[in-house]
Amino acid sequence: MMATTHVFAGLAIVAPLAHVAPEFAVPLAAGAIAGGLFPDFDLAFEHRRTLHFPVYGSVLAVLATIGAVLVPSSPTVGFAAFAVAAWLHAASDALGNGPEFDPWTDARENAVYNHFAGRWMQARRYVRYDGAPEDFALGLALAVPALVVFDGRVRVVVAAALVPAFAYTLFRRQVADLVPAWLE
Repeated sequence: MMATTHVFAGLAIVAPLAHVAPEFAVPLAAGAIAGGLFPDFDLAFEHRRTLHFPVYGSVLAVLATIGAVLVPSSPTVGFAAFAVAAWLHAASDALGNGPEFDPWTDARENAVYNHFAGRWMQARRYVRYDGAPEDFALGLALAVPALVVFDGRVRVVVAAALVPAFAYTLFRRQVADLVPAWLE
């Protein structure tokens, strides 16, 4: 899935909390955005293995959430949002295709690495590839709670992120043709 879809999923998860506790809206949004993006920083290493933790991430997310409930503050709430969004990103990557840049030509069975089991999780392909039309539709639907609940800069960031997501969806296959083989 696209990075924007992961960010919107993280924001959708924390939106109800931001509605109930608006004093924590900014740390919740910042944590969700950072957590939604963080796992994909492993593109520079072994993508979907180095920073994707679909099992261990759930443990961190639960512990961080418990910490935020016991000691509610901007840092604890923001970190809990980060941990939950990062875990959700890693776990949801198994719903798509493999990490290859052009899965329509050579789809692999590997989706995301499960460090606990010591093996790759199988690609489910509910979203055929990042930037597929269904990816954009999912991202758009997940952006709605953030657009409704958050205001100010968060709403502007979410609305602005829809533009490159749509453009990427329109030109996704052409982008894959432009990427040199060594970069994949």
